[in-house]
Amino acid sequence: MRTGVKLIVYTSMLRADTSNLILADEHNRTETYLKSTGVDFVVLRNGWYIENHTDGLATALANSAINGSAGQGRFASASRADYADAAVTVLSQPGHANQTYELAGDQAYSLAELAEEVSKQTGRTIVYNHLPAADYEAAPMGFGLPKMIADVVVDADLKASVGELDSASRDLSRLLGRSTTTLAEAVKAALKG
Repeated sequence: MRTGVKLIVYTSMLRADTSNLILADEHNRTETYLKSTGVDFVVLRNGWYIENHTDGLATALANSAINGSAGQGRFASASRADYADAAVTVLSQPGHANQTYELAGDQAYSLAELAEEVSKQTGRTIVYNHLPAADYEAAPMGFGLPKMIADVVVDADLKASVGELDSASRDLSRLLGRSTTTLAEAVKAALKG
């Protein structure tokens, strides 16, 4: 190519081509375009980031509750570091050109299990409050989160409740050459930091 670009690595989302999440369409269209360019590519379809849950633990501790609309839905989440390490692998090692990887954590968890883990590590009772979507959306918007972002967060919970953020794929741990970050490890790190 005239530009010298030999490989494009794109971070997409889990099952972008079949997902019903709000963000899926734009990722799927980007993947389709990327594949049409003739440039070698790698698509890293990242699952949910575990920090999407652990970054809010201060609020959970203040309220003795984790709120959400996911019911018993499961999140096959991994840490930002896990996803970054996978990107390093595909950028620094040969053999990944024109591959699409479904990246997810090895051990999925529900929000109730997240609350149990936080309770275990803090010695306090933290519960999971399943809320109607409108009530769940109102809280972050009350703290100034833009409606568009609140919509994405609520949509993710609702879609998680029907399995959209769970995955049995082990592409991530294979790329890492190790297990993904566990829920217990992520909670411990968040509580320290």
